[in-house]
Amino acid sequence: QVQLVESGGGLVQAGGSLRLSCAASGRTFSSFAMGWFRQGPGKEREFVAAISGSGGSTYYGDSAKGRFTISRDNAKNTVYLQMNSLKPEDTAVYYCAADRVAHVSPLYDYWGQGTQVTVSS
Repeated sequence: QVQLVESGGGLVQAGGSLRLSCAASGRTFSSFAMGWFRQGPGKEREFVAAISGSGGSTYYGDSAKGRFTISRDNAKNTVYLQMNSLKPEDTAVYYCAADRVAHVSPLYDYWGQGTQVTVSS
Protein backbone atom coordinates (compact mmCIF):
# COMPACT_ATOMS: atom_id res chain seq x y z
CA GLN A 1 0.00 0.00 0.00
CA VAL A 2 1.30 3.44 -0.97
CA GLN A 3 -0.22 6.75 0.04
CA LEU A 4 0.61 9.82 -2.00
CA VAL A 5 0.19 13.47 -1.05
CA GLU A 6 0.81 16.24 -3.56
CA SER A 7 1.71 19.81 -2.71
CA GLY A 8 3.06 22.93 -4.37
CA GLY A 9 0.16 23.89 -6.59
CA GLY A 10 -1.18 27.41 -6.76
CA LEU A 11 -1.78 30.45 -8.92
CA VAL A 12 1.02 31.70 -11.14
CA GLN A 13 1.28 34.09 -14.05
CA ALA A 14 2.07 32.87 -17.54
CA GLY A 15 5.82 32.44 -17.94
CA GLY A 16 6.30 31.64 -14.28
CA SER A 17 7.41 28.47 -12.55
CA LEU A 18 6.11 26.07 -9.94
CA ARG A 19 7.55 22.97 -8.33
CA LEU A 20 5.14 20.24 -7.36
CA SER A 21 6.05 17.66 -4.76
CA CYS A 22 4.55 14.28 -4.05
CA ALA A 23 5.38 12.62 -0.75
CA ALA A 24 4.91 8.88 -0.52
CA SER A 25 4.43 6.65 2.49
CA GLY A 26 6.09 3.30 2.87
CA ARG A 27 9.61 1.96 2.95
CA THR A 28 9.75 0.64 -0.61
CA PHE A 29 9.47 3.93 -2.47
CA SER A 30 12.46 3.22 -4.68
CA SER A 31 10.76 0.10 -6.05
CA PHE A 32 7.95 2.20 -7.52
CA ALA A 33 7.94 4.11 -10.76
CA MET A 34 6.23 7.47 -10.34
CA GLY A 35 4.14 9.46 -12.76
CA TRP A 36 2.53 12.86 -13.00
CA PHE A 37 -0.76 13.36 -14.78
CA ARG A 38 -3.06 16.32 -15.13
CA GLN A 39 -6.71 16.90 -15.82
CA GLY A 40 -7.99 20.23 -17.04
CA PRO A 41 -11.65 21.33 -16.94
CA GLY A 42 -13.69 19.18 -19.30
CA LYS A 43 -10.62 17.24 -20.41
CA GLU A 44 -9.39 13.70 -20.02
CA ARG A 45 -6.53 12.87 -17.71
CA GLU A 46 -3.28 13.55 -19.57
CA PHE A 47 0.17 12.06 -19.09
CA VAL A 48 2.78 14.64 -18.08
CA ALA A 49 5.91 12.78 -16.97
CA ALA A 50 7.16 9.58 -15.38
CA ILE A 51 10.35 8.38 -13.73
CA SER A 52 11.70 4.93 -12.96
CA GLY A 53 12.29 3.73 -9.43
CA SER A 54 16.00 4.45 -9.57
CA GLY A 55 15.48 7.77 -11.29
CA GLY A 56 17.61 6.65 -14.18
CA SER A 57 14.86 6.83 -16.78
CA THR A 58 12.42 9.64 -17.40
CA TYR A 59 9.54 10.03 -19.82
CA TYR A 60 7.63 13.12 -20.87
CA GLY A 61 4.40 13.90 -22.60
CA ASP A 62 4.52 16.27 -25.54
CA SER A 63 3.13 19.14 -23.50
CA ALA A 64 5.91 18.81 -20.93
CA LYS A 65 8.96 18.34 -23.12
CA GLY A 66 11.47 21.14 -22.77
CA ARG A 67 9.56 22.89 -19.97
CA PHE A 68 8.97 20.38 -17.17
CA THR A 69 11.45 18.19 -15.32
CA ILE A 70 10.59 15.18 -13.19
CA SER A 71 12.97 14.05 -10.48
CA ARG A 72 12.91 12.03 -7.27
CA ASP A 73 14.69 11.82 -3.96
CA ASN A 74 14.38 8.26 -2.71
CA ALA A 75 15.87 9.18 0.65
CA LYS A 76 12.94 11.57 1.17
CA ASN A 77 10.29 9.37 -0.50
CA THR A 78 9.42 12.31 -2.72
CA VAL A 79 8.98 12.92 -6.42
CA TYR A 80 9.06 16.40 -7.92
CA LEU A 81 7.77 18.11 -11.02
CA GLN A 82 9.56 21.34 -11.86
CA MET A 83 7.41 23.34 -14.24
CA ASN A 84 8.87 26.31 -16.10
CA SER A 85 7.52 28.67 -18.75
CA LEU A 86 3.99 27.92 -17.65
CA LYS A 87 1.11 28.64 -20.01
CA PRO A 88 -2.60 29.15 -19.34
CA GLU A 89 -3.25 25.78 -20.99
CA ASP A 90 -1.23 24.14 -18.21
CA THR A 91 -4.08 24.95 -15.84
CA ALA A 92 -5.28 21.64 -14.39
CA VAL A 93 -5.38 19.45 -11.35
CA TYR A 94 -2.06 17.63 -11.20
CA TYR A 95 -1.93 14.11 -9.81
CA CYS A 96 1.00 11.93 -8.90
CA ALA A 97 0.77 8.17 -9.22
CA ALA A 98 2.81 5.11 -8.33
CA ASP A 99 3.17 1.67 -9.84
CA ARG A 100 5.79 -1.05 -10.24
CA VAL A 101 6.31 -0.01 -13.88
CA ALA A 102 6.31 3.42 -15.49
CA HIS A 103 3.32 3.97 -17.76
CA VAL A 104 2.38 6.79 -20.07
CA SER A 105 -1.27 5.86 -19.62
CA PRO A 106 -3.21 6.18 -16.34
CA LEU A 107 -2.73 2.51 -15.35
CA TYR A 108 -1.06 3.26 -12.04
CA ASP A 109 -2.22 1.43 -8.94
CA TYR A 110 -1.90 4.32 -6.52
CA TRP A 111 -2.96 7.95 -6.87
CA GLY A 112 -2.75 11.12 -4.86
CA GLN A 113 -5.64 13.49 -4.31
CA GLY A 114 -4.33 16.10 -6.73
CA THR A 115 -3.13 19.68 -6.48
CA GLN A 116 -4.58 22.59 -8.46
CA VAL A 117 -2.34 24.60 -10.75
CA THR A 118 -3.80 27.75 -12.26
CA VAL A 119 -1.87 29.81 -14.77
CA SER A 120 -3.20 33.28 -15.49
CA SER A 121 -2.61 35.09 -18.75
